[in-house]
Parts: sequence; structure tokens; C-alpha cells
Amino acid sequence: MSGSQAKYGLPEQVRFCRRCVMSNQRPASIPEFAHTPERRGARYLHIDDDGVCDACRYAERKEQIDWPERERELLALLDRHRRDDGQYDCVVPGSGGKDSAYAAYVLKYKFGMHPLTVTWPPILYTDYGWRNFRNWIEVGGFDNVTFKPNGRVHQLLTRLAIENLLHPFQTFILGQKSLAPKVALRYKIPLIFYGESEAEYGNPLSETQTSLRDRSYYVMSHLADTYLAGISIPELLEKHTLSLNDLMCYLPADYREVEQTRLEVHYLGYYLKWTPQEAYYYAVEHTGFAARPVRTEGTYSKYNSIDDKIDDLHYYTTCIKFGLGRASYDASQEIRNRHLTRDEAVALVRRFDGEAPKRYLHDVLDYIGMEPDRFFELCDTFRSPHLWTNDGGQWRLRHPVWEDPDA
Repeated sequence: MSGSQAKYGLPEQVRFCRRCVMSNQRPASIPEFAHTPERRGARYLHIDDDGVCDACRYAERKEQIDWPERERELLALLDRHRRDDGQYDCVVPGSGGKDSAYAAYVLKYKFGMHPLTVTWPPILYTDYGWRNFRNWIEVGGFDNVTFKPNGRVHQLLTRLAIENLLHPFQTFILGQKSLAPKVALRYKIPLIFYGESEAEYGNPLSETQTSLRDRSYYVMSHLADTYLAGISIPELLEKHTLSLNDLMCYLPADYREVEQTRLEVHYLGYYLKWTPQEAYYYAVEHTGFAARPVRTEGTYSKYNSIDDKIDDLHYYTTCIKFGLGRASYDASQEIRNRHLTRDEAVALVRRFDGEAPKRYLHDVLDYIGMEPDRFFELCDTFRSPHLWTNDGGQWRLRHPVWEDPDA
């Protein structure tokens, strides 16, 4: 038990999964455009009475799925949409990471589809991220539509998202989720494939019952109730001299257009067994994907989410807000895929989780116009008292996984 008030609607009692190293503090299934500072309506990782989280339960279920039958279902879906008139028949969003590289390549070269790849680019490309994107398109061989948002607005919203939500990655996630459906509507392509479902990492198990993505991720009904960077749309327009046109690219598709077009947004991971490490090897072989030359700060891995300089900062802030950093996320999925034991994962989390990012910190803060001292002051204000305590000027977690009594 914590004994201290929790912020953001987080569960007061911190519980860790007995199989992986995730806790019930992990956010689950919250549309990014609905974020407010208070995270109203937030849901968090479910851990059952046996101490096992939804993500680990799904990994268990994956071993029982008839994958050849799922592939036959995929073929039937593809055959309904397949075109031979020179037009695109599906959309694959991505920026050239291992998962989008795998998805696009499999759909085109194994299943004979004609994908249009769609990219909302990283806020600040890393050198190797840019090379991987170029290789995805040029070595892999794909047509691509890239949308680059207004730089002034992008910087403003990224800074506001940090100040109001401590969420450096929100503007990227918004574009990543919203752009592909809009492009699909514009090109009249009614079929979109994302890679793995968020249920792989802890979203509710109910999301694994279908290949279809929940429309709350990409459809908007009421503009007045929508928030960006923790601020309502009307307030953004009034206080920051923005026009609605400046913000539309961040907002989801109109539900009426989605209904009229009968747009279908699927997870390819529903039909094909998804393993991040296998997707990495596949992307290396077929699209020239290359891992980072150095370990990613905050974790031990080199190939997960490496295309954006702001990514490292994002995972640092998840550790600040939820007590779960990048090593926790990486190690948990590797436990589920039987690449790590829990004891090994705990040791890695203890060593790397919450490591302050230095490599790209000044690049990111210069981009948004924020001093480092201001950023770290903000971090301290976003620490929830039920997760953190300050001993002699040093912050430490009250309930780290390596001290979990129920493990």
C-alpha cells in the first residue's frame, strides 16, 4: 500500500505482475486526443486475482491460437479488397521502424497486396532513424506519402504537452494514429493495417477478440470535448492565436466520413503471430533496417523505437509519472516472448529504468525552447506521492519491482 495520494487517477495500491515487470500503474486504452491534466476516465493495466496482467494472459492465449486458420482469415480479408487496376488496396502507416517494415513487406511480397505507406515523421529524426526510413521505402520498395505538420504549431503543441501533461511524445502519437485514416479516406482506400495490437503490451484483453482497431483511437465526434496538449480546442484557439486549420492534422477523422467509406482499420498481429525480435530480424533482412549503434538510454536494447530523438525523453517521463521506464516495457515483452526470465528482467530494470536521457536532451529542449532546469522542475511536479519519495534531495521509488513482496 502507498499511504500517499495518487495523481492522474492512478491506483493507490501498486501491484506488479508476477510474470513480467509491469505494474498496474501502466495506462491502458486512452485515446491521446482525450488527454487532460487529470486524465479523466483513465484506465490502467489490469492484474487478475492470480497476479497476472492482461498482456501476459494474452501471450498465454497466443500459444493456443490456430495461426494457420488466422492466416486463412487474413487471405479472405485481403481477397475482398485486392485490386488489379493499378490502384492501392491497403494503407500501412509507419516511419520505417521494424514493425512497419515487416507489415508492409509481408503484405506486398507474401500476400500480393499493393500497399501505400503513410508516414507522420518523427518530431526530430535520429540519423539512423532517417536511414531506416529511406531504406524502408527504397530497399523495401514502397510508395509513400509523408505529411509534415506546420513546424511552428508542432513546436508549440509539443512544448504545451510537456508543460501540461509531461508528455513529449503526444504530438507524434496523435499524428501516427490520425494520419493514416485521413489519407485512406482521401485516396479512397478502405483498408488499413497497423502492426501489433496495443493488447500485446497491456491494453484490455477485450481488444484481442477482433482484428479491428477500436474507433476511439481514430474517430472524433465532438470537437468541443477534444483536448490537445491537455488544453481544450476552444482554449487553444483563443489563447494561442491558432486557427482550427492549424490543429486539424492532429485530430482524428470525422466519423461520418468513416461510416460512408466503410473504413476498416485492422491489426495485422491478429492474423500473424507477432514477436518484436522476429520482426526486427525480418526487417534487417528485407528492408535494410539497422539497430542503434549504441544502447538506448533508459534500457538495454538497441532496436525498439529508435527513430525519434524525443523518444528517449518520452520514456523517461513515463518513469516519472507511472514508475515504469523503458527497460520495464522492453523487458516485459521479452519475458512474454521467452527471451528473458523475470529475474533477469528485474535486474535490467533495476540497472537502467529511469536513466536520465543525455544524448539528445539539448536537441529536444532547444527545439521546443525550454531550459533543462525548467524541464527537470516540471518532472518533479509530475511525480505522484504514492510512487515517489525524496530522501535528502534524491528521488527514489517507494515500490520498485526489485522490492516487490509478492514476486
